[in-house]
Amino acid sequence: MRLALFQPEIAGNVGAVLRLGACFQVPIHIVEPMGFPWSDKARKRSAMDYDDKVQVTRHADFDAFRACVPGRLILLTTQGGTRLPDAAFQPDDTLLLGSESAGAPDFVHRAADLSVRIPLAAGLRSLNLSVAAGIALGEALRQTNGWPD
Repeated sequence: MRLALFQPEIAGNVGAVLRLGACFQVPIHIVEPMGFPWSDKARKRSAMDYDDKVQVTRHADFDAFRACVPGRLILLTTQGGTRLPDAAFQPDDTLLLGSESAGAPDFVHRAADLSVRIPLAAGLRSLNLSVAAGIALGEALRQTNGWPD
């Protein structure tokens, strides 16, 4: 199981996702460009003391990401055709979240093997990116018995 962020814009969200990766032993992939400067200092500040406990791979663009990440690509999107409780996850899946303001572009939607949405109360648009990542990752790990020991 892997988590991936497509062109994230908010350093705090990336930090929270890095912490998820560290705590659940899940590698994190980041598809650039990002909406903020990336440096060792910024990464350590956003990930706090979890920075050295998470595997992070940065990719120059979506094509580079797809070329080196195996398994199915599961796009988490408000436009997903499959509700999270109805999705069937596999251990080698990559859960991909789009940018905070724009989501994922059409070419990313077309590349996804499955598009999944988290059901929300009527009239509400979306969750915070890192919250959505945690909810979806929890369900995927539950289904695949992927929780750390």
